Amino acid sequence: MAETRGTATTRTDSLMHIEREIGVLIRRVRRVIGERARAVHPDLQPASYLVLSWLVEEGPVRASQVVDHFGIDKGAVSRQVQHLAELGLVDRVPDPEDGRASLVSASADAVRRLADVTAMRRVWLDERLSDWSTAELDHLADELGRYNRALNEQ
Repeated sequence: MAETRGTATTRTDSLMHIEREIGVLIRRVRRVIGERARAVHPDLQPASYLVLSWLVEEGPVRASQVVDHFGIDKGAVSRQVQHLAELGLVDRVPDPEDGRASLVSASADAVRRLADVTAMRRVWLDERLSDWSTAELDHLADELGRYNRALNEQ
C-alpha cells in the first residue's frame, strides 16, 4: 500500500503503488501463460502459446501477419510456427491468393485443447473472485481497459 503523508497519499505514491501492482500482475501473467501452455501440450513454449491463442481468434493468416501483430522478427515466427506444427497444433495450407505463401491456422485439436484450458482457468478465477460482485468485476475490467487505452495513446 502507498505510504501516506498525513491522511492522503501523494500522486507519486499512487503511481508507485500502481507500478508495484502491475509488476505483480506481470509476474503472475507470465507464470499463468507457462501453466496454460503446458496444459495445452507438455512441450508447448509460452511464446508459442500466445501465438496459438491468437491464431484461434484470428483464423488462417500469413506468417507476416503474426510478425506484424506480435512485433517479432520473421525468423522467430517461423520457428514458432514450425514448433506448433511439430506438436500438431497448427495447420498450414497454400494461400489461395498467392500459391508461394501459406496460411497458418490452429488445428481442430488445438482449438479444443485451448477451449478446455480456458474453461478450467475461468472456473478457477471465478472461485478466487467469488466474493466479488458482477459490478465489481465489471468495474475492474472497465478500469483496466481505461488504463490500457491511456497507455496506448502516445
